[in-house]
This record gives sequence, structure tokens and C-alpha cells, in this order.
Amino acid sequence: MNFYQEIGGLIGRFTFAICAVWIVSRRGLMRMFQIPGLILIPLVYFYPARDNLDLLKWGIFFAGMLTIAQFSFWGNYLPRVYPVHLRGTGESFAANIGGRMIGTSAALATTTLTPLMPGKSTALAAASIALVAYLIGSIACFWLPEPPEKDVEDE
Repeated sequence: MNFYQEIGGLIGRFTFAICAVWIVSRRGLMRMFQIPGLILIPLVYFYPARDNLDLLKWGIFFAGMLTIAQFSFWGNYLPRVYPVHLRGTGESFAANIGGRMIGTSAALATTTLTPLMPGKSTALAAASIALVAYLIGSIACFWLPEPPEKDVEDE
């Protein structure tokens, strides 16, 4: 399973990089991966994770592709939206507080939800958390500021 997710993630990063060249809007670029993920991720965990191992492998491939690709976004997006004097602090705060503190708490949320799921299914709990994460991301990307056309370093 891990192999499928890793290969999907690698292909997703390349796909994201190629799309970043053609799609000028950072919001549009994020939506291109967020909206399909909003649909696919829960479907993968609600059904195949419990009943169909072959379908799960391909679902994990595409889930990895859509999810891991978005990690490439931060490296070239965050430094450009913060003023020069706040770039290191802003990017570190976003990555460490958002990704490591808030994101890691999803594991606790999953284990907390598991007893409440039908059959005490961890897969259903994970699907619920993934659905919420993608929903928040899909809504939040409407408020992403677009980076300036010219950066201070470009002048």
C-alpha cells in the first residue's frame, strides 16, 4: 500500500509542478487538487478500505497524488505572500503550527472517532477526518492571497 501512495505522491508533485507553469492563479491551482480530493479521499476510505483491496491500492495511488502534490505548493507560495521581513517567521509558523501541531492532532481525532463509527472502523474515522480536512482546505483556498506579480528580489 505504501508503494502506491508514494508513487502517486511523486507523480502528483510532478503534475503540480507542470500545472504551476500554466495556471497563474494560486487559488485555481489549489482548487485543481482540492476539489477532486474532496470527492476522492472519502470515497477511497468509505468503501475500498473496508471491502476491496485491489481498488484500495489504486485509490491510495490517486489519494497520494492529490494530497502529496499540495506539499509542493507551500515551498513556492508562502515565501512570496509574506513581506520580506516576515518570510522566515511566516513560513515557519504556517508549516510548523498548521502542519505539525494542528495536522498531527488529526491522529488523535481519528482514534477518538473510531469507537463512534459503525463496526468501530478506523477507516471510516480516517475518512471523516480526511473529508473535514479537504473541506476546510477547499473553502479556505478562496481566501488565499495571490502573490504579487513582481517580488522584491526580482527588482
